[in-house]
Amino acid sequence: MKTMFTTEDIDRVIQMAWEDKTPFTAIKHQFGLSESDVKKLMKKELRYKSYVLWRKRVNSGKSSKHEMKRSSDMNKFKSNHQRLITLNKISKR
Repeated sequence: MKTMFTTEDIDRVIQMAWEDKTPFTAIKHQFGLSESDVKKLMKKELRYKSYVLWRKRVNSGKSSKHEMKRSSDMNKFKSNHQRLITLNKISKR
């Protein structure tokens, strides 16, 4: 990882990584983190068991984290449950 992130940025990356519909390319676009950088961050920030469960989900056929696994009708970065984001910060409602 190249830059230092605030606690809010790290929380947002973790939230995006947990969302099945948010691809790694969206995280790269917003935070400049590659897939391997996200894996390192998740391993560092999560408990071991949580990290293992996350990796299992990402590698399963259910997850659409990788562009190649996504169906053609899934063309947005943002989940319906995701809060509004302005300049990579979580906006207040």
